[in-house]
Amino acid sequence: MPQARQQFKLQATGRDATSKQLFVATNNFRVKPECAEAFEAVWTNRESHLNEMSGFIRFALLRCDDEGEYVSQTFWESREDFENWRSSKQFGTVHVNASDSKAADSAGRKKPPSTMDMLQARPVAKFYQAVTVTEQFSVQAAAGNGSAPRTSGLAVDLRGKKAFIAGVADDQGFGWAIAKALAEAGAEISLGVWVPALNIFESSLRRGKFDESRKLSNGSLMEFAHVYPMDAVFDTPEDVPEDIRSNKRYAAATGFTVSECAANVKADTGNIDILVHSLANGPEVTKPLLETSRKGYLAAMSASSYSFVAMLQRFGPLMNKGGASISLTYIASERIIPGYGGGMSSAKAALESDTRVLAFEAGRKYGIRVNTISAGPLGSRAAKAIGFIDDMIRYSYANAPVQKELEAREVGNVAAFLLSPLASAVTGSVIYADNGLNAMGLAVDSAALVHEESPVTA
Repeated sequence: MPQARQQFKLQATGRDATSKQLFVATNNFRVKPECAEAFEAVWTNRESHLNEMSGFIRFALLRCDDEGEYVSQTFWESREDFENWRSSKQFGTVHVNASDSKAADSAGRKKPPSTMDMLQARPVAKFYQAVTVTEQFSVQAAAGNGSAPRTSGLAVDLRGKKAFIAGVADDQGFGWAIAKALAEAGAEISLGVWVPALNIFESSLRRGKFDESRKLSNGSLMEFAHVYPMDAVFDTPEDVPEDIRSNKRYAAATGFTVSECAANVKADTGNIDILVHSLANGPEVTKPLLETSRKGYLAAMSASSYSFVAMLQRFGPLMNKGGASISLTYIASERIIPGYGGGMSSAKAALESDTRVLAFEAGRKYGIRVNTISAGPLGSRAAKAIGFIDDMIRYSYANAPVQKELEAREVGNVAAFLLSPLASAVTGSVIYADNGLNAMGLAVDSAALVHEESPVTA
């Protein structure tokens, strides 16, 4: 039983579940004495399809000490997940098969009795919402965050590791999701927030506006060891032009260039183990490439691509050997995405090329790994600036092999893996987290694939 409880905990953390969301569906059975062995065999060998469902945690069939009494228990991360299961095709398939009591199949062969034929009475279903859940293991928190449990199984454990994440400005995007995944694994998190967004971010943090999003699976809130002002398009104070220095949004900020931020992190935290680049900006992103100015093109390259180079130049010397760094890219780097303009597709292509070169150079110089995640479309506040993100989300849903909307937490989980010792042999790679859309060569919802039926003539 302790192993089962640990299994629940690990799966629940991936969904940011709390104990009060846990939902359990049960069925109580009275089995005919002569059918007990067959009843257990049916449940042991059946294809339940439960593992295909989002939010499924664990299933168990329990035999009571009283002869003929059994109870099935299905654990879900929420009632909503259970209701999705009940309305799914898989649920219908499983339960039709369970109640099929025909004496023979279509070929005339005698069929074994159905589950219903083995019962003395109809099963009694009961449903339970968790009030509290106790796990049988002890968790010792690392500095700031500590949700990762010690288990005998495979787990992402980053307790004692220190991470710096550049590019978090709210609780909606990939940067926040990556921070939360790392916090779940026990890492200490420090942030670099774009200067114009810093006041709003810190105010929202203080006033508790992010508290719901900060909740970890153990009930605690994600903590940030330090929050720094940062603008990654400036490497040193000398690079900051006068109009930026005198801008009221920058006037109160100090130490926001990449080199100064790295120095502040070193002074406050010491060495770090994890570096995350979640930055991108293209002032002319809505313009076609043919209409993009040189200034706009180079600005996109500076903020979205070279900033990663600059960060590794300055933070690389602070990173412990065996550490890891990631950035975020997009499939427009290698495929034509009309509307993703202003040089942003070029910047993402450069970012991926730089990832490979930096994996070699930083790997040899600092002993760290460098990868990038090509994430699918997400309706974050930053992405909405492109103007057609909702169209891309619908397109992805219609055409990706896994037909669902991408969740930020899924990209966060991929990042946690890449930044952990579990990915110690992975570097210089573009890892796709897009429900498989990158693999498609044909839009299955294209009007060109629709064929009108020819009229039938006599």
